[in-house]
Amino acid sequence: MRYKIAALAVSAILMSACAQDATPPADEFYGTTEPFASEAIYFVMTDRFVNGDSANDQREQGGALQTFDRPVPGAPDGESDNIGYLGGDFKGLLDNVDYIRDMGFSAIWITPIVDNPDAVFTGGKPVNWGSFWTDQGKTGYHGYWGVNFYRLDEHLPSPGLDFAALTQALHGKNMKLVLDIVGNHGSPSYTMPVAQPEFGKIFAADGTLLADHQNLPPEQLDPEHNPLHRFYHTQRGVAELSDLNDENPAVLDYLDGAYSQWAEQGADAFRIDTIGWMPDAFWKKFADRIRAKRPGFFMFGEDFRWDAKDIAGHTQPENGGISVLDFPLKAGLAKVFEHAGSDYAELASALYLQGGPYRNPYELVTFYDNHDMARLNASDDGFIDANNWLFTARGIPAIYYGSETGFMRGRAEHAGNRNYFGQDRINAAPSHPIYQHLRRIARVRAESPALQKGLQLNLELKGDRAAFYRVYQHGGQAQTALVLLNKGDSPSEFVISDWLQSGTWRAAFDAPAVSVAEGGSLKAVVPAHGVQIYFLDTAVTRADLKAQLAALMVKP
Repeated sequence: MRYKIAALAVSAILMSACAQDATPPADEFYGTTEPFASEAIYFVMTDRFVNGDSANDQREQGGALQTFDRPVPGAPDGESDNIGYLGGDFKGLLDNVDYIRDMGFSAIWITPIVDNPDAVFTGGKPVNWGSFWTDQGKTGYHGYWGVNFYRLDEHLPSPGLDFAALTQALHGKNMKLVLDIVGNHGSPSYTMPVAQPEFGKIFAADGTLLADHQNLPPEQLDPEHNPLHRFYHTQRGVAELSDLNDENPAVLDYLDGAYSQWAEQGADAFRIDTIGWMPDAFWKKFADRIRAKRPGFFMFGEDFRWDAKDIAGHTQPENGGISVLDFPLKAGLAKVFEHAGSDYAELASALYLQGGPYRNPYELVTFYDNHDMARLNASDDGFIDANNWLFTARGIPAIYYGSETGFMRGRAEHAGNRNYFGQDRINAAPSHPIYQHLRRIARVRAESPALQKGLQLNLELKGDRAAFYRVYQHGGQAQTALVLLNKGDSPSEFVISDWLQSGTWRAAFDAPAVSVAEGGSLKAVVPAHGVQIYFLDTAVTRADLKAQLAALMVKP
């Protein structure tokens, strides 16, 4: 069953649901007090979003091997992928910030903005349809091949719209900016038939050459005798990328200086690429330096591993206190939402609501796909169900551009994952059912402290049904959300009595308020592929509920 709800109704319900207690409660219950946990993130690969200014396309760049519009060879009939620039820029992003904001997002994560080589890479293995870790014939359209980390890549700005102007404009729209940064590597650096001018080099803010791989394989570098080799490790890393030497203090100085510059120009948070390829000791020093200048600055890293114990160490204070993308939960989300008849129980073990390895699971960034893996291969209903979970369960939700319409679903890199979205698709998106349901649930989360930061107490995770409380009681503010999810093809009736507090529970969607007596229950029918949330804006008084919540509180 598809259904809509008027924005005014949602606003009225949630404004009252967020009422403050006159006096702070004696007990405090919350998942996190991290300010950034209030945000919902829309992830944009800037070059592939919208071309707002064709004057910065650099369509003649590269000479005989032009960097603009380079189709991936071997594509099946009717399919396409591209490894050249396609024109997305800051203006295209800013032109559509209202579209992103109206969906319920409050932060935009953009791919790296630093200067990349002005040429096509001629080394490595040739890119073909569906290939992985292949870079021959590819450009730095994605931004991850930095050569000057202080300089803005020329494909992104427009007159009067540099990075500082972009962040200022976004902040004026009440939108934060998450900047993707890279510390592990620079550009592809060896295997070129003939050395290319920028590949394998790193330049200072003033353009001085600081490092040069000189088209040599890492094992042939000689940092002891050649100063230009000292930025790099002498063992191989990812593909043919230069591997920055975390043991060289000059590397830390360089990265701190560059990324502090972008933070000073308005970046609100960092997403750290390939964080697991450098030791925690390096990131601890980096995080300490950044936060010395910007206390509380939020960062989350990408460690592409599926076991929580392998990635949780980054979150510990002694390792920098850097949150991570929740890859273990992502694996569960794919199992549950890509397949009809799957079981919500698959998600329970990845939540780590009590006694897990993370410093705080409520500060993890949750997602079901991104630019480095196949997009979620789900039906429209599967996307709707996935979004209903992502915006009600613990964590900070992040949605990859185009997922609001199921764009290129199931596609991996070099097989359509990073295809150009464009203004026409944005204009058409509001008519899509995935978009409509995403907007609906995201706007509810945007107004609810319980859904943003509250403890999660599970009631049922079984088959097509999920039910849980989110409880936030802190600093004089109290809100409990009862979340009911149904991913089945038929309506489902829920009868909730466990730890249910008496009072008037107000429904977020198309249902009257429910008055619950002491010891009573709450009954609700949730539509097929639907969600219902009931809010109670009073302090927790039930002793057994308090005991359950106290056990879930994250220990300092």
